[in-house]
Amino acid sequence: MRFVGIDPSTKTGFVALDTNGHTIRAKELTGTGDKDPRRMVTLIDEVISHTDLTDLICVEGFGFNTQQGIMLGGIGWGLRMALFRRKMKYLEASPGSLKKFASGKGNTKKDELAVHIFKQFGFEHSSDNVRDAYVLAQIARAIHYRNRDAFTHTKAQREVIETVLNPSKSKKKVK
Repeated sequence: MRFVGIDPSTKTGFVALDTNGHTIRAKELTGTGDKDPRRMVTLIDEVISHTDLTDLICVEGFGFNTQQGIMLGGIGWGLRMALFRRKMKYLEASPGSLKKFASGKGNTKKDELAVHIFKQFGFEHSSDNVRDAYVLAQIARAIHYRNRDAFTHTKAQREVIETVLNPSKSKKKVK
């Protein structure tokens, strides 16, 4: 079993950890070509080629404060559909949950997050997409081992685990 984190973006972060939490693979994937939809399709295929059917996968949820919403939505949904076609289940963690798991706060800035990731896990990488994927892989691992005595998590991490496992249903706005 591996624990996989995927940060879907035009430069997608991919990290796979073994059962001991050691990094097996940490890559930034981009697909091939400079025009869409070819680049998007090859990117999604590239991500899927790095997965195994037995992986426990955690994908970063959609960020709603982005200038590239349509592009990232296409990549994000394309990836989810590809996982679905392979009958691969995945967990989803919001960008705020990812930050909270690594730093204790859901609004940590990217550059500050890199420091927290290094301090907590000893992991560093030049790509913030790969760093995010690393935290997502750690979330998947924490969920798998959540009921084992040897694994202790901070209060913030336990809250993230609960949120990922039991996402709240969005409330309809009253008109």
